[in-house]
Amino acid sequence: MNYIVFDLEWNQNPGGKKTRNEKLPFEIIEIGAVKVNTKKEITDSFHRLIRPQVYNWIHDSIHEVIHVDYKDLMDGVSFEQAAREFLEWCGTDWYFFTWGNQDVMELQRNMKFYGMLDMLPGPVTYYDVQKLYSITYDDGIRRCALEHAIDELQIEKKYGFHRALADAYYTAEVLKKLNNVIIVNHPSLDVYQNPKKKKDEIHISYPDYDKYVSREFAVREKIMKDREVTSTRCPICHKPAKRKIRWFMNNPKVYYSVSTCEEHGVIRGKIRIRKTDEEKYFAIKTLRFTDTEETEELRERKELLRHKRQLKRSAEKEI
Repeated sequence: MNYIVFDLEWNQNPGGKKTRNEKLPFEIIEIGAVKVNTKKEITDSFHRLIRPQVYNWIHDSIHEVIHVDYKDLMDGVSFEQAAREFLEWCGTDWYFFTWGNQDVMELQRNMKFYGMLDMLPGPVTYYDVQKLYSITYDDGIRRCALEHAIDELQIEKKYGFHRALADAYYTAEVLKKLNNVIIVNHPSLDVYQNPKKKKDEIHISYPDYDKYVSREFAVREKIMKDREVTSTRCPICHKPAKRKIRWFMNNPKVYYSVSTCEEHGVIRGKIRIRKTDEEKYFAIKTLRFTDTEETEELRERKELLRHKRQLKRSAEKEI
C-alpha cells in the first residue's frame, strides 16, 4: 500500500467567466506528487508540466501565485499523457492524499473532458490532509493554508510554495505528524462521479457522523420528497430519530433539520443539493450530534426565514 500525496496547479480563462469553457473552468497545467509508504517515508516523486489545450494564456491571478509563464508550459506534455503517466506511476495499491478537497475533483473533471474518466472509477475515496490537520491541531472545522501548518509544525522550508511538487512534498511532511488512527477514521469521499441509481446510493458511518449520497434526480424538487433523503437516523444506533425541527430550506442548495434519539441525544441534519454536469441533481446528507445552542440557532433561523417569506408574500399581494 502506498500513499499518493499529490497537488495540482491549474489555469482559468484569462478572458473571465463569460467566455470560459463550462466543461473545463479550470485547466490543469502541473501535476506534482510524492509516493509515501506505510512508514510515512517518501520513496519516489512525480512531476509534469502540462501544455495548455483550452486556454491560450495564463490568467493574471494564477500567474501571480504560481509564477509560471505560458511559454514555460509549451515544453510540457499533453494532459492525456501526463494523466496516463501519473496513474501508471501510482501503481495498483494506493490512496490519494491532498491538501484540501478540490484537487481530486479537478483531476476527474479534466480527465472527463478528455474522455479518460474510466481510468479512475468513482466515487473516489481519499484523505484530506488539511482536514486531518484541523482535527488534530485545531477544532476540526477551520481550515488553514499549507504554509501556516508548516510554520506551526516547525517544518523546514526547503522550497517555495504554490508549485505542485513542492506543495505535495510539504503535504507529505504534515502527514508524517498525524496519528494513524485519526487518518484511518476520517477518509473523505469525492462524489464528482456521483451515484446514478438507487442501488448505487452511498451510506457511510464515521466515528462522529453519518453520510448518505443519493442517486440522481431529473428535477430538483423531487429530492426533498424522497423518503430516504429526508429520513433521520441516529449515527450511533441507526434507529429512526424523532423530528424536533422539520427540514427547512436555508437557501436553494442547503436544508437543515433537528431530531432526537432518546438514547444518544440531539442530531442535526444537513442536506446539500448538488448539480451534475449533465443538469441532474443529487443530495448529500450528513447527520451529526449537536447541542442546545445550535438547536436554538437553527430554530431562530427557520423562524426568521418563515417571517421573511410572509413579508414577501404580503408585498406581492399589495402590488
